Amino acid sequence: MCGIVGYIGHREAFPIIIEGLKRLEYRGYDSAGIALYDGKDLKVCKAKGKVADLEARVDSEITKNGTIGIGHTRWATHGVPNDVNAHPHSSNSGDLVIIHNGIIENYVSLKKELSKRGYIFKSDTDTEVLINLIEDIKLKENLKLGKAVQVALNQVVGAYAIAVFDKKKPDEIVIAKLGSPLAVGVGDNEFFIASDASPFIEYTKNAIYLEDEEMAIVRINKPIKIRKIKDDSLVDPYIQELQMNLEQIEKGGYDHFMLKEIYEQPDAIRDTYRGRLLVKEGIIRMAGIDDNIEKFINADRIIIVACGTSWHAGLVAEYIFEDIARIPVEVEYASEFRYRNPVITKKDVVIAISQSGETADTLAAIKLAKANGAFVFGVCNVVGSTIARETHAGAYTHAGPEIGVASTKAFTTQITLLTLIALKLAKVKGEISNSDYRYHLQELELIPEKVAKALKSEDHIKMIAEKYKNAKNFLYLGRGYNFPVALEGALKLKEISYIHAEGYPAAEMKHGPIALIDENMPVVVIATKKGHYEKVVSNIEEIKARQGKIIGIVTEGDENVKSLADYVIEVPESLESLSPLLTTIPLQLLSYHIAVMLNRNVDQPRNLAKSVTVE
Repeated sequence: MCGIVGYIGHREAFPIIIEGLKRLEYRGYDSAGIALYDGKDLKVCKAKGKVADLEARVDSEITKNGTIGIGHTRWATHGVPNDVNAHPHSSNSGDLVIIHNGIIENYVSLKKELSKRGYIFKSDTDTEVLINLIEDIKLKENLKLGKAVQVALNQVVGAYAIAVFDKKKPDEIVIAKLGSPLAVGVGDNEFFIASDASPFIEYTKNAIYLEDEEMAIVRINKPIKIRKIKDDSLVDPYIQELQMNLEQIEKGGYDHFMLKEIYEQPDAIRDTYRGRLLVKEGIIRMAGIDDNIEKFINADRIIIVACGTSWHAGLVAEYIFEDIARIPVEVEYASEFRYRNPVITKKDVVIAISQSGETADTLAAIKLAKANGAFVFGVCNVVGSTIARETHAGAYTHAGPEIGVASTKAFTTQITLLTLIALKLAKVKGEISNSDYRYHLQELELIPEKVAKALKSEDHIKMIAEKYKNAKNFLYLGRGYNFPVALEGALKLKEISYIHAEGYPAAEMKHGPIALIDENMPVVVIATKKGHYEKVVSNIEEIKARQGKIIGIVTEGDENVKSLADYVIEVPESLESLSPLLTTIPLQLLSYHIAVMLNRNVDQPRNLAKSVTVE
């Protein structure tokens, strides 16, 4: 949610900031803005809509000169999306300007106090309150900008990643973080500021990720200074070398990032188990598990906390952990877990799953679990993310950047990683025979080529999408390991096509959803031959008897379901526990093609953000 970009150095700031904002569009936003300092004047330009709308307005309204600037894409929280509420926001004097990702929860009381002192507010945002609070403190106490920001942030309640500029001190930008991500790219006598590293990847491989309650002052031709907001103590900067490259965050000839990322899944899954899955040796090597194996095998239970697609991956993991490793598992929505006063003990292991590693609700769940003595293990994709730093241990999925808002390769790589963990624990606990263990390893190694084979059904799936693109509702049904895949398939369709869809365990159909079935209702049924095949076929018969339109996801060569369904999409045969890695592929493609045919913004669906960094 929201995207921050800033630059200070010797290059022209405008192209860096505009291109950076375009790379952060995946985060979700409804307006954009930029502030540029040309050596004399501070120019601010804002626009409702896309970065392209901002770029066009800049062309007609302000000059692009200057080597210092900040830019922002806003996802509306306080105040509707419009030009006035867009960031950057200026102080009453016009000297200070700010961009902000997050929410200031006590902004109403602060606004009342500032209004009594004569401050006038043009927008409905909490951010305009913050910049005027900074100005009020700066003027009243005759402080430098950095100190004024520090004092102000000790008075606010909420979450923030901010960048503040003072035109009277035009050789520095002040930044700070609590709850929302903020990265600093360190170049040669220049600094880049962004919500993640994608805006500056072609300029530098060196990045600093601010921790919560840290602030920094970046100055031209001077080293960065990082301080703790609470006690003003200095922090030694830790510079990381970035692993991503520019090619990874470009479309590479695909029409959309989502389609590119669907097709990246064979390689992404392979990269997830590379160096970990050693089939010939019969070994799974994972440092985060190896170093904490006693925590896992002696745990009373595993609690998985996640949101959205990551929650669905957690549901698949519940089946895997309980079936293969015989460890009790509970899967919780992180957003509910944190407010439910859950019973957590020192004998619990909490696995937190998040693609971005910045999901606010999941971070809050991690802090709650740690406060209650649980061991917390993180599963995320983004190296250096907050979840990677906040957890006791963890493992990266190594999926590469995922730009499309609707997660695809995040889901399959998370399942792959969690499967590796379950198999390793099953082996250590003696819950799986040597022959079964080795068979699982062999089958997992084959998954990338089977996913590649499943992707070859795209033209057939496109034809089915054309048939059902105008449907108003969809049902998705699955049993066992594939029930979470039904949920994920329905979520994908909702997210990018805006068609109402629901996922259910197939057996639950007769407990209510069957009332919805008629000749206009497409029902996607995951009916692979492993697991509860006969029972799913019976469910298909029930749907058929009520004139429902059936799209079957079946094991290749299945003639039985083919004779019953209106359409079938085949996937290669595999172990039941690994089947979600295959059955989800056609559902991703079906959602994608329906959305494209409906002319939806596939990569940036309305109202959604890639990384939900506020409650």
